[in-house]
Amino acid sequence: MGHWLAKPGAARAHGTIKRFDARFWTVNFPRPMMAGVTTIGPNALRADAVFYKADDLAGLIWEAEDRHDHPLLRYETSRDFRACVLKFRWRSGGLKALDAVFGPTLTIEGRDAGGAARAWYVRLWNYAAGSPTDAVVTLDFAKLMDGFSPDGGDPVHAGDIDRLFISLAPPGFTQADQPLGAPQEGWVEMSEIACEGSGSVLGIGETLVPEHDLRIATGYDDLYHLTAARVLRNALHLGYREVINHYVGMSHYFRLEANGGGFYISLAGGTLNAPCAAWHRDFASQAKTLGYEIIFSLSYELLDQHVWNDWKQRTEQGAPALTGWEPPSTLLSPAHDGAMYYLRVVALAFVAIAKAAGQKVRFQVGEPWWWVTAEGKPCLYDQAAWAAFGADIVSIPDVKAPMNAAQKRMLDKAGAMLSASTAALAGIVKWDAPGAETSLLVYLPTVLDKKAPDLKRANVPVGWASPAFDILQLEDYDWVTAGNEGASALGFAEMRQRLGYPVERQHYFSGFVLKPEEKAQWRPIAKAALAARRRGVEDVFVWALPQVMRDGFTYFQEEQPVEAFEDVRFPVAIGREASVEPVFSTQVVTTAGGAEHRTSDWADARLRFDAGPGVRGEAELGELIAFFRARRGQAVAFRFEDPFDHSSNAMTVAPGAGDQLLGIGDGVRTMFPLVKSYDGQERRITRPVSGTVKVSVGGVERVGGWTLAPLGIVQFGEAPATGVTIRAGFRFDVPVRFAEDRLSVSRATFAAGEAASVALIEVREA
Repeated sequence: MGHWLAKPGAARAHGTIKRFDARFWTVNFPRPMMAGVTTIGPNALRADAVFYKADDLAGLIWEAEDRHDHPLLRYETSRDFRACVLKFRWRSGGLKALDAVFGPTLTIEGRDAGGAARAWYVRLWNYAAGSPTDAVVTLDFAKLMDGFSPDGGDPVHAGDIDRLFISLAPPGFTQADQPLGAPQEGWVEMSEIACEGSGSVLGIGETLVPEHDLRIATGYDDLYHLTAARVLRNALHLGYREVINHYVGMSHYFRLEANGGGFYISLAGGTLNAPCAAWHRDFASQAKTLGYEIIFSLSYELLDQHVWNDWKQRTEQGAPALTGWEPPSTLLSPAHDGAMYYLRVVALAFVAIAKAAGQKVRFQVGEPWWWVTAEGKPCLYDQAAWAAFGADIVSIPDVKAPMNAAQKRMLDKAGAMLSASTAALAGIVKWDAPGAETSLLVYLPTVLDKKAPDLKRANVPVGWASPAFDILQLEDYDWVTAGNEGASALGFAEMRQRLGYPVERQHYFSGFVLKPEEKAQWRPIAKAALAARRRGVEDVFVWALPQVMRDGFTYFQEEQPVEAFEDVRFPVAIGREASVEPVFSTQVVTTAGGAEHRTSDWADARLRFDAGPGVRGEAELGELIAFFRARRGQAVAFRFEDPFDHSSNAMTVAPGAGDQLLGIGDGVRTMFPLVKSYDGQERRITRPVSGTVKVSVGGVERVGGWTLAPLGIVQFGEAPATGVTIRAGFRFDVPVRFAEDRLSVSRATFAAGEAASVALIEVREA
């Protein structure tokens, strides 16, 4: 899988844009208010905002340096605005008007002519022609003046600017830290945006990565400040096509109401706040135009500070479930009718957006689970859950401790509650949009924690088994970034066994990289994505676009070579009579005095077989020719059972779990390749026979806790302890190919009693 991490300045394809292009404005604001920006035309944008406090203030921002786009797609940094004249039409409603005190003000942040950091405050009304809510604003950056009056301040030095910030305030803005009488919604449209002058044109990266086979996931919590057009431009130019999995987030979509000194989730006036609804309508519509289907993802996680206390999952001691984010999020209780009703209403709101955009309705329930604290305390004890458990409620101090029958029964009931809540959520989607596709995203390292083996009773309930959802989606990034491929393989197998979704009805999410200094993790993430493709899942998603843009992750699909190996066995009846030749390569140099210097080129023998003796009639000949043609001569390798050596025990004796030493545990290593030792000479076994491999750890056979990975590698879910021996027994085949691209056999051969020659050569795979 080809990928690289592009650095700033790496773009080789360049275009141009006009400075102040509508797609590249952003918003910023303090919580709890919300704002968003969308494009409403080629040279027009709209910002929507909802204000909850008298000191809420949003900013509509243009930055001199592009810090948001992928490095291959950024616009050039140009801090000199002196040769620019910006002109636009301003229309607004529900905001402080242009002529008002605290009305829209252009804050210019940069440095003065002497290089000292400085901010200037330019009142837009001083440069407007029209009414306070509908005017044409003209800003000649070479002539701007700081201050409330047109001629009462200092000249702006526009030669070294970092960013421009247009303030948006509600009519009730007083700078007081107190709630407004009611939430106030406002909007502004900037249309007919034009920039003139010699500094009006910027270069921009226009790299177009070829379309490839990976999909992209996005998260609104990390992208809410950008325009949907900008987000989609990145996805499109980076080669991602067809489907976008879009997590609606846990912190920016809800409406709020003031209560007791805080602000809490509310359905007053609608479901989604106005900026979120506007952004997602634009996102779904533009995605449809570009050929993308959107999977809207909704989780049970919400920003803790805005969640009603009785909605939260809680420990037995009453502490709320809190994640490690800052500020923390919490998890909604599947047992709380009000919390679950709210999620269903939110789901319907996003379904309505999808339908209005002409999108196929695709909906994901994202990572629903009962939270467990770092100390192992399950959050099963909120008041609603307590009532639902009834007589089955018992104390579970630590899910990592052995569970008794009553505790297991309680975990099973918790799982039933969870699956009932997800069924209701998926069901309301299908009720509103018949034919909708529903999917379930499960994070394996948490729900399949080996230190808490009974936790899956609650967090992987059997009620999720196929066909509860159309698609099962799996992610495992903690295992991936730790290099624990064995845990991943075991997790996939366990989910297949427990829930029964065939691989073609699965999606895989590969990622993510939390911090920019951890960008080396993209290598195992890309490797895991390729492994999922080979596993045959329907789609593989990179998680997620914000981190892809930040770190410059760039994927390109390499041309795949002809499949070099086909997992089929040479006809056993023919091969049973084969002759075998182990061959080494040794360079022998004889000196003038007769002494020899020998150099061994190979650490292991390469086998040659002649399967001709097994061809004794036309039936065998026909079978051989068919097999030869299907392998295209030398092109495709295959399995061959060596009639003289195909077991880990001696040569052909039935194998046992202690036959061959694979290694010694160190508490870290999880992968142990199969080997066979010949009097100290070690041979790698890459084609064990399915179902014959037995593994022992410390002399005790293990029937679980490991899987057999490709090329004969035993992968443990947890690293064997330091000092223990890992041994295995197995039967095996030899990977071989035909020695030639032609096969010469005739009836005369049989008539004369001669054996045909069918040469096979071992293929080195490791």
